[in-house]
Amino acid sequence: MEQKSVEVLRLTPRETDGLRPGINLVCREADSFVIYKDPKNPDDDPYKACRNICKHQGGKFVQDVEDPGCSVLRCTKHGWKLDCSTMKYVNPPDSFSQERLVPELDEDGSLALVELIPPEPWKVDARAPQDIQPGEVQLTFFAHACMELKVGDKTMFFDPWLTGPAFARGWWLIHEPPADWLDKLSRADLIYISHVHSDHLSYPTLTLLAEKNPDIPIYVGDTAMPVFCKLKQSGVRLNRIHVCNFGVWQEINEDLRFMILMDGVHPDMDTCILVDYKGHLILNTVDCTQPNGMRLPKNVDVMMSDFAGGASGFPMAFSGGRYTDEWKAKFIATERKKLLYYKTQVVRDVNPKVYCPFAGYFVEAHPADKYIRDTNTKNSAEQLNALINRYSDHIVPWTPKPGATLDLALVLDDTVDRSLAIVDPPPGTKIYKDSWDFDSYIDKINESIESEVFAYPDWIPVYYRWAGFRDYNLVLRMIETDDDFHPIEGGYDFLVDFSDLSFPQQRPSREHAYLEIKNRIGVHRQTVLKGLFWDDLYIGFNNRISRNPDTFHFRFWNHMQILLPEQPPDWSSFLHEQRMMHDGKPARAVWKPSKKSDSIAGVWSLCLFVYFIISVFTDDIDQYSSDNSDNFPDN
Repeated sequence: MEQKSVEVLRLTPRETDGLRPGINLVCREADSFVIYKDPKNPDDDPYKACRNICKHQGGKFVQDVEDPGCSVLRCTKHGWKLDCSTMKYVNPPDSFSQERLVPELDEDGSLALVELIPPEPWKVDARAPQDIQPGEVQLTFFAHACMELKVGDKTMFFDPWLTGPAFARGWWLIHEPPADWLDKLSRADLIYISHVHSDHLSYPTLTLLAEKNPDIPIYVGDTAMPVFCKLKQSGVRLNRIHVCNFGVWQEINEDLRFMILMDGVHPDMDTCILVDYKGHLILNTVDCTQPNGMRLPKNVDVMMSDFAGGASGFPMAFSGGRYTDEWKAKFIATERKKLLYYKTQVVRDVNPKVYCPFAGYFVEAHPADKYIRDTNTKNSAEQLNALINRYSDHIVPWTPKPGATLDLALVLDDTVDRSLAIVDPPPGTKIYKDSWDFDSYIDKINESIESEVFAYPDWIPVYYRWAGFRDYNLVLRMIETDDDFHPIEGGYDFLVDFSDLSFPQQRPSREHAYLEIKNRIGVHRQTVLKGLFWDDLYIGFNNRISRNPDTFHFRFWNHMQILLPEQPPDWSSFLHEQRMMHDGKPARAVWKPSKKSDSIAGVWSLCLFVYFIISVFTDDIDQYSSDNSDNFPDN
């Protein structure tokens, strides 16, 4: 299939002549556009143009009143700013570019905007839907983003996070997966894993899976950051990992095929999947902000997506300046509302027969994270489904419970009561978790604390030179803390100047951006030792952050969350060199944690169980002034 060119706007010669130098916002009944007329170059290629849609979460742009040059627009959703003279975002700086339209000026003086539309690969060898029988296509929800899809004689699973925490110790499952989850997962014909984040690529889950069936086929997209980039150091043995090109049908048998599509905002790491069984399409957009650049198949049979929000350290982990509890509460409430309406619009555009919100069922369950849990309120699936019903009552909403099954044939049969199409778990089935085995997982993380590496302060330059981020006017202060973010006597407290990748004793006198991060010592040291991405620290709420000025440094966070080397630092060579330098004696004592009582965690588990039950039954699905935050901060 070839790329198509489509004229999306035409201005008359008079309208074209009326365009003023700088930004012009042009609205039509069905769409709106940005046209920038270069005041410095009015004759030679003077126009730049794009749709009036923010790349982040689809907000509309308005003129930025703080811009003296009249070339910057500000998104009304999150304050992202677009410099129309370059079509690059300036907030966050050094981040994205806007997809541009092609201006074509005709001889009569009229101006056309042309959109280059990439191929829609699902139209390759498109198949008309065939009749399916009850029981032939069934979806069963397990937990978070994990769904079992039975199609004919094949079974596939999506994103199995079914045990243990995600993001080090920050996220825990709300739901209790079906008791036989491991047997069912190990007997599946194939598994799709959307991306590297640990609520989708769950090594605690995969460890158990590999013990039962290391040869199970696993499919991932060909992202710039490989989904299994840390597989070797995880110690998990999985023998059949298939890396798929985007937009290409993967033929499983004559009835079943699927293709993996990339995200438009984070194409280097995020993906979604489209399944075709006998012409029936099932679209799972997972966490994608702009799945396939928002070019999606219409009228699919089933659509699934995330819904909850609260998946970012911003603003919950921030302090100082505007970040009061009152400001955070207001921000979160606004963001939740925006996310609800954004997801509603995406679902309405796709127009599925069935919509299922999932990939949002997590909780900051550990007692030390009570502040985050109380502050980081999230949307409920019921809220989103109620909103979709209000505007699109022909779409069948499904709020899943672990073990509940949807039968597609019964949904599609207009002669059958649709209530029969969804079978809930039997009465008495445990739906919500009331214990998480905190200690076994956190003790494993904390094993890194006593590593000999940290007996030698030279680990600091070795690690940051390995990380490779530099030539950026940012000074970082890192402070190791206890669980409550109090500095630890004997923990590390140091500065990194990324302008020249030096390690000063004091902040430099020049003007510079400053970032102060307090990290829980266990997660921090595990991240350093294993060369992990900083998602465990940031998305896992395992740090507290202040910054001056209050600016999101996209280049820094993007590097530390996505662009670190795949292999960890060579700590064996480091230790050999340090032992030689220090005659086999540690340069300093390694800080060691004190043992804590297990009883507190048990009490908190019971309290959390009560908390979940109360929240489930008191949630008001008609309140839409709620929140979200993306995986990157919104400024």
